[in-house]
Amino acid sequence: MQIIHRPDELPAGARRVCLAIGFFDGVHLGHQQIIRQTVTDARQHEAIPLVITFDRHPNTVVAPGRLPPLIYSLPQKLRAIGSLGAEALWLIHFDKPFSEQEAEGFVRGLARDFAPLLSICVGANFQFGHKRTGNVELLRRLGPDLRFAVHGMAAVSLGGKPVSSTRIRERIAAGDLDAASQMLGRAYSLSGKVVTGDRLGGQLGFPTANLGVDGLALPPGGVYAVHAEVGGHRRRAVLNIGHRPTLQQANPPLRVEAHLLDFQGDLYGQEMEIVFVEKLRDEKKFGSVTELREQIARDIRDAVQKF
Repeated sequence: MQIIHRPDELPAGARRVCLAIGFFDGVHLGHQQIIRQTVTDARQHEAIPLVITFDRHPNTVVAPGRLPPLIYSLPQKLRAIGSLGAEALWLIHFDKPFSEQEAEGFVRGLARDFAPLLSICVGANFQFGHKRTGNVELLRRLGPDLRFAVHGMAAVSLGGKPVSSTRIRERIAAGDLDAASQMLGRAYSLSGKVVTGDRLGGQLGFPTANLGVDGLALPPGGVYAVHAEVGGHRRRAVLNIGHRPTLQQANPPLRVEAHLLDFQGDLYGQEMEIVFVEKLRDEKKFGSVTELREQIARDIRDAVQKF
């Protein structure tokens, strides 16, 4: 999938274009329906299926006090979109000037920049533009004049309730990762770059890769058997999410750290994706570092039985 940052990076007039627009956090079943409809339209008309999304949640700019934790990191989201057959993606830098665009002007700009534009597909409740004045009704009003079709896709339901990013975040926070996976249409995973830690795991004999997960939705604290995907390889691992209470640090930060089984090497700066297998136990405080070391060894033995 080609990622562009300006419309003119897509060759003008080379082929007709079909658009899917949304933030698509988690790329869940409802989002997949939108993107697949766009891919279907494009195949029928020998057009380019192009997804438009943003590099950050719009609330980062317009309502920072109501910024939700994200289900997916940006690289993770782009991979999921690409797997659905989109040929190109316009990654818009969402900033204050962009947020102040009038909805109608934005749509007319799309019709101009991606001419000939054949279709726009969004969720039925999608809103966009300054003060969220754009919606499916506006698209349908402009469509005939600008010569594009409009798909306002109804929400997908699961368990009698609409699938939504908000609902998935709630299930992740509750530790119901099976329900989150069902709504995502794939196994729930957590992704982040490996960042420098305090190397305490290595001192204990169990070196860990610390993940940078700021701003992401996280499962409850505890120890998990997981698969860690990094550098094109999938490895068995044990993951700890928590504050490491045994160490008695003042204001300890929340850490997400993975010990990869039967692995030695430098992973700093690489992206690691964690696929959860099963929770082993809650985080707890031990009487000494020695007790903690012994428990980690037991955790590893328990994890091996889960794979």
